[in-house]
Amino acid sequence: MNESILITGANNGLGKEAARQLALKKETKKIILFCRNQAKAEVAKIDLEQQTGKKIFEIVIGDVSDANSVRNAVEKIKDPIDAVILNAGGMVGKTAAKATSSGMNQLAATNILGHVVLVEELIKHDKLKKAVLFVSAEAVPGVKSLGMKPVAMRTSSIDEFAGVLDGSYFGNKFDVTQAYGYVKYAGTMWTLSMARKYPDIKFVVMSPGNTKGTAAPDSLPPAMRFMLKYFMMPVVFPLLGDMVHNLEIGVKRIVDGISDERYKSGVFYASKEGKLSGDVVDQSTFYTDLKNTTFQDNADKAIHRFIK
Repeated sequence: MNESILITGANNGLGKEAARQLALKKETKKIILFCRNQAKAEVAKIDLEQQTGKKIFEIVIGDVSDANSVRNAVEKIKDPIDAVILNAGGMVGKTAAKATSSGMNQLAATNILGHVVLVEELIKHDKLKKAVLFVSAEAVPGVKSLGMKPVAMRTSSIDEFAGVLDGSYFGNKFDVTQAYGYVKYAGTMWTLSMARKYPDIKFVVMSPGNTKGTAAPDSLPPAMRFMLKYFMMPVVFPLLGDMVHNLEIGVKRIVDGISDERYKSGVFYASKEGKLSGDVVDQSTFYTDLKNTTFQDNADKAIHRFIK
């Protein structure tokens, strides 16, 4: 049981709903809302208290795209916590390809950089006790029926992963919808490497699936955003079956992943092959690169090239 949980990106969307669902579990005593913006975090905290009737929410301010910001935030966490949900990220928006001070592009920094620093700093200072969940996506194994190709790196070498993280892997054609899957692959493989490095802590990867009610479409280019919100989501996905679900169902996957012993360390869980909703399964059963421990370690080493 997890009595204390930290959630990154907890002021809206998946993170806020995860905080709400976890607060309703009787074993939960404290939830840390790890957010970038103080004002938005305060609004979320008040709303969550009203929705749940619980006064168990605390705010820690940190920017997951900035390693030093995360290190400073960890210093403010005085008591050890049971579990961490690495939720902040998404497709970021127009600034996705922009380089950050770390050398990673904004997409990779927001989805990976601060999360790696957060977990490793917590472990270093004996502030993490039980579990870590990294939020990934079906964009990694792909969805053939939608023309969503799986991540297909040539060698998954350290250099290739580093190229994904700084954007050079994509040359002059940086397509955020493609790059997102590759960034999530890198984060997923780092998490799986951590499961082997720290066997006493549960490291699990979970996709919330194709979830309505999140801010994800807002980061897409205008034409794609319009198509997804007003055509694909309400019309096409329901016709295909097992392709979309509501926010509560998507977040329940995350809550179950961090809370339920059925979900094992070192596994990436997401929808069945070719689906975006429904039951979750071990993705390595059909996307076998996930089992390659060399690839996992290469992702870890590549990420640490950008962490000073």
